[in-house]
Amino acid sequence: MLRQQDVGHRIVVRRIVGIREGRTLFSDALGELVELSETHITLSTDAGPLRVPVAEVHRAKRVPPARRPTAAAVVALELAADEAWPAPVRGRLGDWRLRWADGWTGRANSALPVGDPDRPLPAALDAVQRWYAERGGPALVNTPLPLAAPVGAELDARGWTSRPPVLVQTVPLRTLTAPPAAPLSATAPPAADVPPVRLADAPADDWLAIAAGRKGGLPDAARQVLTGTPRVRFAELREDGRLLAVGRGTVTGGGRWLGVSLLETVPQARRRGLAATVVRALAGWGAAEGASHAFLQVEQSNTGAVALYRGLGFTTHHTYLTRVAPAG
Repeated sequence: MLRQQDVGHRIVVRRIVGIREGRTLFSDALGELVELSETHITLSTDAGPLRVPVAEVHRAKRVPPARRPTAAAVVALELAADEAWPAPVRGRLGDWRLRWADGWTGRANSALPVGDPDRPLPAALDAVQRWYAERGGPALVNTPLPLAAPVGAELDARGWTSRPPVLVQTVPLRTLTAPPAAPLSATAPPAADVPPVRLADAPADDWLAIAAGRKGGLPDAARQVLTGTPRVRFAELREDGRLLAVGRGTVTGGGRWLGVSLLETVPQARRRGLAATVVRALAGWGAAEGASHAFLQVEQSNTGAVALYRGLGFTTHHTYLTRVAPAG
């Protein structure tokens, strides 16, 4: 059976799906184990997230990994993503990053445990909790998998919970900048009447209003996160002066990575291919800046967004879990 040490690794699960004519029926699932609890097993599969009750599991085991990025590649991308979403208050534990932005978004208010914390793991996690307690916030740790699986196992032992799995997805920029030969996806067909995208150096007030609506407010620390990256653009797609779709692009990681974030289309303008148009516009800017690849982060449960990004050519590079310290 599976153990917490298997989180972040590729597994196969044989589950019981019914009984027919006195015979037990089984179904197999293959994917990355992202969460293991007393009651459920959660996998990241090619078809999306799968949550299997432990009572239905006949057999489960780790299997050899599919081709996956090296640990160095995961670290490099995580650091590029950290540059692209810069928390205004920062600290260090050896190589680990500590980030604080008055509670605005998990990414900007969590520890990033990549590299050596320069102390034993239990002491490092104790220091993380003290650092966040001093700022009046909950302690959060982003654990890239399987790279940070040992950290995750220690957090499990301490009773930390997990937020939904996040996919870190990538695509070569040449894929995004090439003319689409077919509809991008069932949810975002290309449209001939899409207005042009403007890329601004700073966010307009209505751009910020859309971001605030999505993220539940926009404190001063949020504005620092949004604008604190040296190479950043704010995409605006307007029709008759009305803002219909937005996105944010950054170039980080030594100039290699275009980061795409805060992609949003107002409800009345959806299903016109506007989000894909914004991504392609940011890709053109990123390529002109010398970037070769794009990345984004999306919750695995956001099936609509995952389908859109799949249609654009994004594939999952790795996943991460945001771990939350127990209250009290």
